Amino acid sequence: MKQIVLFLALASLYVATTNAEHKIVCFYDSASYSIEGVGQLTNKQLEVALQYCSHLVYGYVGIKADNYEAHSLNEKVDILEHQFSEITAFKRKYPKLKILLSVGGDRDIDESHPDKYVKLLEAGQDKQKAFIQTAHLLVKNYGFDGLDLAYQFPRNKPRKIHGVVGSVFKLFKKAFTGDEVVDRDAEKHKLQFTRLVDDLQDTLRSDGYLLSLTVLPNVNSTWYFDIPKLDKLVDFVNLGTFDFVTPQRNPEEADYSAPLFFDASEDRLPHNNVKFQTEYWAKQGFPISKLNVGIPTHGNVWKLTDDSGNTGVPIVYHADGPAPASTITKKSGLLGSAEICKLLTLPGDDVKMDREAQLIHSTLGHYGYAPAEGKSRGLWVGYDDIDTVTKKTEFALVSAGGLALFHLGHDDFLGVCAKVRYPILRSIKQTIQDYQH
Repeated sequence: MKQIVLFLALASLYVATTNAEHKIVCFYDSASYSIEGVGQLTNKQLEVALQYCSHLVYGYVGIKADNYEAHSLNEKVDILEHQFSEITAFKRKYPKLKILLSVGGDRDIDESHPDKYVKLLEAGQDKQKAFIQTAHLLVKNYGFDGLDLAYQFPRNKPRKIHGVVGSVFKLFKKAFTGDEVVDRDAEKHKLQFTRLVDDLQDTLRSDGYLLSLTVLPNVNSTWYFDIPKLDKLVDFVNLGTFDFVTPQRNPEEADYSAPLFFDASEDRLPHNNVKFQTEYWAKQGFPISKLNVGIPTHGNVWKLTDDSGNTGVPIVYHADGPAPASTITKKSGLLGSAEICKLLTLPGDDVKMDREAQLIHSTLGHYGYAPAEGKSRGLWVGYDDIDTVTKKTEFALVSAGGLALFHLGHDDFLGVCAKVRYPILRSIKQTIQDYQH
């Protein structure tokens, strides 16, 4: 508790005296454009957000498994319906806005070739030229300002539920690792990735384009990123500092998915928080001015059982995996912020805390729940509310160069609950402005 209060006091003192320009990198998942009904993020609605963003990252394009060429994942929308061109045309109205095209993310799913991103690294420089040249052409032909690499590396394995002895042992394991080694050739892949980024930036920067890197959630930074060398190759890095715990990865334990600080009051891993991940990159020599802290606009939702208890206080054990998919996100166990607002009208969700508990929870996240009753299975949702987003923004003003919002389509872009559009994005912008003046 004292550590949290001290940090927030220092943050207020620091940011009140700085005029540094902090980035707000807004991720736009083009799949939001294709949703039918109220969940569709139209270009007109997207434009409302652009006044708050320094960068817009258009996701996603993918790579072909047979020849490694970069390509649209939805040519009907991106090319035939001119979405690429319509999005980059916003630069005429917002000349300070930089728009990048992102490769990979969690959208380029190829069940027949699940390792194609690793295979690209192993393919050698001659075959990598196909990727570099086609990615360069997509950026150039459609008016983007650069490329973002949201590279699909193997993810950390989710931790297993541990007893007391197991929990103590876990504290001595190497940071960032899961329960198993997922890539025995990680050191080789780190060297290959650095070389690929080097070659890519040579091509892009010859035309003045930007190159950024997005570290996806649960990708091991110690394994895959030669951080001192990447400093010279990329313009900035977006850290996916969320989804440390999800219903898919941790079906029996409902917990905060994106805490700012480590909370040792429960059986948690010390590296699964924003502070640790951000400081790791800084300690490896990467300039904090080029680091962006990831903010999720979605929440993770578990089903509860009769054995889950009725307090809702995390960690909630005996959960039963992800809640059913919604009509908007179409992904089990995941809801956007407007959907969470509707869910929290369920009985039993009113979480009352004293002032000290509120301060602690604002740095860990927020939660709502409906206990299991009768035939109702009950639900538990963990998410970042406005207080949590504000604390993370204050942290980024001291420890990073900006924020990266994942993503605009899951913010309440219609103002259904907050009565203002994009409440999460607005709160980030407002917090920065308050401390810069």
